[in-house]
Amino acid sequence: MPRIPRFFMKDPRAAYHVISRTALPGHNVLGSEEKNHLLHLIRWLSQVYFVEVYGFAIMGNHFHLLCRMLPEDQFSDEEVKRRIKLYYGEKRKIFFYEELIKKWRARLGNLSRYVQDIKQRFSRWYNRRVDRRGYFWADRFKSVIVETGESLLNCLAYIELNPVRAGIVEKPEDYRWCSLGYRARKGTGKNFLSLNLGLTNWENKTEKEKLKLLREFVHGKGGLNDPEKGTGEIYRQRIRFFTERLAIGSKSFVKETAAKLKQFLGLKREKKPKMTKKLADMAFI
Repeated sequence: MPRIPRFFMKDPRAAYHVISRTALPGHNVLGSEEKNHLLHLIRWLSQVYFVEVYGFAIMGNHFHLLCRMLPEDQFSDEEVKRRIKLYYGEKRKIFFYEELIKKWRARLGNLSRYVQDIKQRFSRWYNRRVDRRGYFWADRFKSVIVETGESLLNCLAYIELNPVRAGIVEKPEDYRWCSLGYRARKGTGKNFLSLNLGLTNWENKTEKEKLKLLREFVHGKGGLNDPEKGTGEIYRQRIRFFTERLAIGSKSFVKETAAKLKQFLGLKREKKPKMTKKLADMAFI
């Protein structure tokens, strides 16, 4: 049976929650060295592709990535050339021509190619390292469309709290392989991680102020300051809205996404948005 083609939103409001699991048995396939290398690949390829990364969490047998693909037409031909050189390295001589630049422009703005590049490069590295052959990752990666703004902030908090839910650390800042832990060590993560979440009340804030607000929000949602209060119990559990839905966001955004999905897949009926009051009145399909 042929695979259903992936559905992507060409909408500046659309971000993606990507989840990919290993095919190998066990909960701790990814040790410290493996996590470090996977983080290196994500960080490096995020400089190559037209992508804005908001957060990540690399766990023992899977990883989460929250990002948004940027419009291809906002990048000049010279910028495309620079990124191709970054991809191949300065030592490789490249003859640039119009069709090549056009091909790479489309590739660099493609979420599937971006994630595929991360996963394939890691698989080759891992197999060489342990002298094995075969698949490392299980099936295709999952991707949930997330509207920028409040929904994106909530999804980011969910991702940051992964190591807390797993009982590895008490606070995400203490886990070096999640974005809040990375930011705690590297500052705001300039040139790699973005805090431009589409929140109007964050627009005039400095990066340091945004990081403080993010930390407070994550701690509040995780019930880390006072486990007896707030919504900590909800965010300490696995929430299907962030991992198994097609799209989450405001009702209008989800309704628009459902209409485009119907047209894309040729469905007879349009999926109706459902509301959830537990998660900031977000809708989902």
